[in-house]
Order: sequence, then C-alpha cells, then structure tokens
Amino acid sequence: MSHGFFQIISRAEFEEQLRSFPSLPPETVPLAETGGRVLSQDLSAPHDWPLTNRSCMDGFAVDARDAFGASESNPVYLECVGTLNVDDQPELILNPGECVRISTGGTLPTGADAVIMVEHTVEMEGGTIEIQKAAAPGLNVMHQGEDAKAEQILLECGARLGFKEIGLAAALGFDVLEVSRRPRVAILSTGDELIPVNKTPRPGQVRDVNSYTLSVAAREAGAVVACYGIIRDDLKSLTQALAKAVDENDLILISGGSSIGVRDLTVQAIEAQPDSSILAHGVAVSPGKPTILGKAGNTPVMGLPGQVASAQVVMLVLALPLIRHLQGDEKAFEKNQRPRRQAVLARNVASRQGREDYVRIRLEERPGKAPLAHPVLGKSGLLRTMVNAHGLTVIPAEAEGLDAEDPIEVWLI
Repeated sequence: MSHGFFQIISRAEFEEQLRSFPSLPPETVPLAETGGRVLSQDLSAPHDWPLTNRSCMDGFAVDARDAFGASESNPVYLECVGTLNVDDQPELILNPGECVRISTGGTLPTGADAVIMVEHTVEMEGGTIEIQKAAAPGLNVMHQGEDAKAEQILLECGARLGFKEIGLAAALGFDVLEVSRRPRVAILSTGDELIPVNKTPRPGQVRDVNSYTLSVAAREAGAVVACYGIIRDDLKSLTQALAKAVDENDLILISGGSSIGVRDLTVQAIEAQPDSSILAHGVAVSPGKPTILGKAGNTPVMGLPGQVASAQVVMLVLALPLIRHLQGDEKAFEKNQRPRRQAVLARNVASRQGREDYVRIRLEERPGKAPLAHPVLGKSGLLRTMVNAHGLTVIPAEAEGLDAEDPIEVWLI
C-alpha cells in the first residue's frame, strides 16, 4: 500500500514531536572528557573561590588610605615590613604607614585592602618604598568568594560545557562531572544507485555522500556515530538493518528512501519494528519536504531525503537540534542559539506559501555596511549550493518571498 505524504506537518509541529523524546540518562565522566557535554545536574561551589583575598599582581600590599593622592610628582613613602610568597599564609598585621611585598596570587595580610603594581613603585634605601600611584580599596585584589560563594549554583542543569565552564569546575576541584550520555547515532544510506566513494560511478550511479556529511555533522554535535553502510532498496534488507541499528543506538538517520517510488520502504521498515509508529511523513520545509519521522519504542527514526543539499538542510534544521536535545540541552531548538549575522538581500527571492523556505546565502562583505546576501539557487541534488553558501535565511511559511534590500538574518553554517 502506498502511504504518500499523508501526515505532512509544519516545522514547528515536527519540532514538538522531536521534543517529546526524552533526554538520555546521565553518566559520570572525567573532567578532561566533558568538553561539549551537557550537565545533568546543577554545579554548586563546594567552597568560596578564591579562598582568601588575593593579589592580582606582583607589587606591594597596602592600606589604600596610606596611598591616597599618590602620584609620580607627589609620591608617598611606606616602610616594607616583609615579603609574602604565593603560598604563604600571612600572620603579620599591616600597620599604618607599612606595606608588604606580595606575589601574584598571594594572600593579603590583615590591614591590607589594595595592591600597588611593582611598576608604580621605587625601592629606596633602608626598606622604604616610594609609591607613585594612588590606590582605592580593592585595587588589584581578587576578593574571597568573588568567583564563587560556597553552595552557590554556578552552572545549571542543562548547561553545555566549554573551556570556560570546565576551567571553573577545575578551579573548584571537580575532577569528574555528571553529564548526559552522548547519543549513539546510526547512519543508514539507502538506494540501489549508491556506490562506495572509492568506486567509479556508471551513468545512473552516485557515490554515497550522505554517510559522510551526516556523520561529520552528528559528531560535531556530540554524537557517537556508527555507519551501517549502503542498504539496497529492498524491504527485507532495510528492515533487518534498521532492527540492528535500533538495538544498538539512540537515534537512527536513514538517508534516502523518502522520495516517490521508494519512500514506502522506509515507512514499512519502521512499521515492521516492535512498538513502532509513524509520527510524520512530510514536513512543510523546502528543501526537505519528504522527511519522515517515526519511532521504534523510544528510539526516534528519521528518514532524510537522499538529495545531498536537502539532507544537509534537514540535518541542520531538525536532526542536529534533536541530537543536542537528547543530550539534555534545554535550548537545543531555540533559534537564538544559532550563530547569526544581519545582512541585506541582494535580489528578490520568491517562495511558495505554506512552507518554510531555507535559502542558501553567500555573503559579500561591504566596508562600513551590512554584508550583501546573495541567494545561492540550485537544485537540491547539487552540492555546490551548500559549499558556496555561508549560511541560510528562512522565508516564513506565510510569506510569498523576500524583496531586494530587505534586511535579513543569516544563520551561519
């Protein structure tokens, strides 16, 4: 039985279906391996950081009142009563008119509330220090708890960990973190016309591009990827390959098998899995209309178009946010998380109402102006339309197009 495009839904409705899949369970991972991962619980400071008031500079710890009004032409003179190394725990108390030499990171003694950089001082005979710059309380000082107060929540559950967040965790003594498990993503390429990339195609054959492009994109989003090779347009072969992929992975991406003539194979292969259903057979976006969404148990199965540009757009718009969502990223589908630039459209672009158009854009930089956005038009089977594009702009489903000189937002890719 031919299913046809019997469940076409909007991109927003498709996203709601994707959001319904639960995020993956957490695991404990060494801190050095958490880059790009998503926290599965709040990260709270176990203690104040810094532990004490510390110097940001090599110089002299002073009571700021003693350096009031100091300058090169009107210096003040203080007596140096000691030297503090970075790991010293000072017991001395600084009295009026006194200072102490201190290293970067050193703990300030009682009575000191500022640090004069060594470049703004002159050492005189007998331990006297000429201060050539005024100080205010807190000058060149990191205060106790300024980075973190004990029990303060520093990173919330769902935060994605980059080098900055990992540095904070390291400073606070976390050698492991609890993060959502990385999704295992299976890539299946279907089509009798497909051949391996190291083979020479005959007319009617094409090399398997999508296995490579989809794999790279999924890995960059944090997935662990397994490619299941080229699957012929045969229901038994596809059903068996899909069953194995479902058993071993958290998300299945099937490239091809979504166009007229063979699309029923993907639908039937999904329906042949235990506890399965088809959630959508078509989404109102261009390119990418024939995208399929199903599930086998709790495992999402997406059928992406076989056309290379269409597959890449659907991967960007729908599949990559799902991969981040499975990792617990609560902002995975938010558009403001995309890298964007403002630009001005170079020419009119027509669009059919009722679908979102993702137009590929090449940016032409203009000194002192927003870049000029040139649409890169072409058929969805042409790789150059993506290679030559710096980004995408979206024409809303209710619009009939965009006009030249319209300000647009370009999603950088």
